[in-house]
Amino acid sequence: MNPFQKNESKETLFSPVSIEEVPPRPPSPPKKPSPTICGSNYPLSIAFIVVNEFCERFSYYGMKAVLILYFLYFLHWNEDTSTSIYHAFSSLCYFTPILGAAIADSWLGKFKTIIYLSLVYVLGHVIKSLGALPILGGQVVHTVLSLIGLSLIALGTGGIKPCVAAFGGDQFEEKHAEERTRYFSVFYLSINAGSLISTFITPMLRGDVQCFGEDCYALAFGVPGLLMVIALVVFAMGSKIYNKPPPEGNIVAQVFKCIWFAISNRFKNRSGDIPKRQHWLDWAAEKYPKQLIMDVKALTRVLFLYIPLPMFWALLDQQGSRWTLQAIRMNRNLVLNPLLVLIFIPLFDFVIYRLVSKCGINFSSLRKMAVGMILACLAFAVAAAVEIKINEMAPAQPGPQEVFLQVLNLADDEVKVTVVGNENNSLLIESIKSFQKTPHYSKLHLKTKSQDFHFHLKYHNLSLYTEHSVQEKNWYSLVIREDGNSISSMMVKDTESRTTNGMTTVRFVNTLHKDVNISLSTDTSLNVGEDYGVSAYRTVQRGEYPAVHCRTEDKNFSLNLGLLDFGAAYLFVITNNTNQGLQAWKIEDIPANKMSIAWQLPQYALVTAGEVMFSVTGLEFSYSQWAEFILFSCLLLVICLIFSIMGYYYVPVKTEDMRGPADKHIPHIQGNMIKLETKKTKL
Repeated sequence: MNPFQKNESKETLFSPVSIEEVPPRPPSPPKKPSPTICGSNYPLSIAFIVVNEFCERFSYYGMKAVLILYFLYFLHWNEDTSTSIYHAFSSLCYFTPILGAAIADSWLGKFKTIIYLSLVYVLGHVIKSLGALPILGGQVVHTVLSLIGLSLIALGTGGIKPCVAAFGGDQFEEKHAEERTRYFSVFYLSINAGSLISTFITPMLRGDVQCFGEDCYALAFGVPGLLMVIALVVFAMGSKIYNKPPPEGNIVAQVFKCIWFAISNRFKNRSGDIPKRQHWLDWAAEKYPKQLIMDVKALTRVLFLYIPLPMFWALLDQQGSRWTLQAIRMNRNLVLNPLLVLIFIPLFDFVIYRLVSKCGINFSSLRKMAVGMILACLAFAVAAAVEIKINEMAPAQPGPQEVFLQVLNLADDEVKVTVVGNENNSLLIESIKSFQKTPHYSKLHLKTKSQDFHFHLKYHNLSLYTEHSVQEKNWYSLVIREDGNSISSMMVKDTESRTTNGMTTVRFVNTLHKDVNISLSTDTSLNVGEDYGVSAYRTVQRGEYPAVHCRTEDKNFSLNLGLLDFGAAYLFVITNNTNQGLQAWKIEDIPANKMSIAWQLPQYALVTAGEVMFSVTGLEFSYSQWAEFILFSCLLLVICLIFSIMGYYYVPVKTEDMRGPADKHIPHIQGNMIKLETKKTKL
């Protein structure tokens, strides 16, 4: 006979009493009346929180707006390394909220957690700014300081992320739920307003201000750091009027313990004689309260539904890395407008969603998220198409056993150039006039990886032969120069000109008999040797250069370089014309970017619409070869399909399921329970 089959309440019989019982939450102190904004139901304290969030988001996105460029042009990392570190930093920023939530819930509370981690945040900005000072050590020091600073910033921004919005919600009373909902909308708008302004300002601080003769990354990082100081000060100013709920205990630890106990208890009682239970988490009923089990059930169902989301956010974060690398290879006369986020939020809330609702379509949160994924998928498809177009417009690249060659005739009359004993002689068969602008490079085929080429030069009645060595996969310029009454030639390697990465670069050939010093800006100058000396390439800002100051040992003069456009590489030959004086003959080694950055507008519009779709559920808006973009698009499409299927079978949690009547029993307590191997549990 089963001794447990008595006329007793099963709820009472299995009420858990254990030395590891969940401690009761301390009672919340009575709330003091909080001053309100203009007599409304909005607490005055939320003004400090919204301003704090605006400044913090300005700080975070302002720093992030120039981060990939800092990696490329200050630390001189390649695109792949820069992208990897960028996304590692982003991933850390989205992992540390777990730590911040645990600290706030089990130890310090939300207010103190925000204060202390904001101090860590500020320290990270200071170290990051120091790592951008050119005079402070070498590249190793810059790299170490940058990584330390980024780690502290990730800890700070991630640690306060789960606290600030929730702390704002704590300022409202339960009867003001509608006002609290509107507060979260204003809170999200403050996030995007801070992002919007900083996205404009920090790139200008980097490019328009010079520090120690270079782009001022220290200032571009320092200003966001200052905004974080302001955010901390503003938040602390509201201390006396905040409603500060005490820590509620380590909820994360309780959840993990409940899950572990359920799994271990089910494993111990896997005998076929023991009745099955409705849900695997019901095996924790011997130790944990029913309400906690129901909460964990709801949590696991939501977490399962969110499995595809990290990949979605990881791909969406490509806007700050691969899409930025794509943008620097386009004509940036038109700047994309990050106001899209601020425009789309009210557009979707007040127009699109209402129109969909009037059509009788139930546009639930899960459906909005699925549509957001589809839009982001389309955005990466558009990005792939743009990348293909950019690559089509880019100069061709020499392959194995190939070189590209152009001839620069700097003599006073035409020269006929022929490649001797090679199949390529037809490429250079025509005479090249004096200072003729060759339309393109000629392709020469090699028999091995490196080869000596013999050239026949015919100038007036002179016939000259010259020999030059070249290596595969490179660009060369064969410079023909006057040598008394004759001519000579020299081979110049142009490899550097092919790695402009969207920047504007220049180099000079000096035909004068004296060294020339050229001042490209107040802090940038270079020297070019006499008698056909060739300078290295130098990066300059895009713009008009009508009077570049130059000097020799006994003379000052200026050169008109004209417009130096985005992504172009220019060669200037300094000559002394008897009639016109000193001049600079201009050749475009690499043509300027002709594709406007406005072509990125559709992909940004689509991805922003996808972001707004996600923002309604409380999620924050968390380049190389075109194949990457197609991969990203396909990945998002697969994730979208998986998410849609999972969302179809997802059953929403109802309030009555969470808080059922007292006489609603768990099925597993019926029947023979003698063989249960529960430990540390009292009946």
